[in-house]
Amino acid sequence: MRNLFIEYPKCSTCKRAKKWLDENKVEYVDRNIVEETPKVEEFKGWIERSGEDIKKWFNTSGLKYKELKLKDKLEGMSYKEKIELLASDGMLIKRPILVSDSGIFIGFKEEKWEAVK
Repeated sequence: MRNLFIEYPKCSTCKRAKKWLDENKVEYVDRNIVEETPKVEEFKGWIERSGEDIKKWFNTSGLKYKELKLKDKLEGMSYKEKIELLASDGMLIKRPILVSDSGIFIGFKEEKWEAVK
């Protein structure tokens, strides 16, 4: 499997992560999270593989998250509703995401991403 790097090109953390991938000669396919928002089925597999709670997949510092007042609403939503919400708008998703054979990585933590080298 080829590494899939999902990013929002204007995001500074995504830029740092992409630079790290390039400097470490990690091959990847680049995907814009807004133009090609992950689908419900992709999320189902990724969330399960990541071992992370679905809440970790939300961009809690994003304007869209705050605008929709999701901090107060997520607790009352079903798992299915949360996945559908994530798949509805790339700006609600924490980024970058790296999907690889070594795991699924949400956000950029260099020490965790070492596993893909």
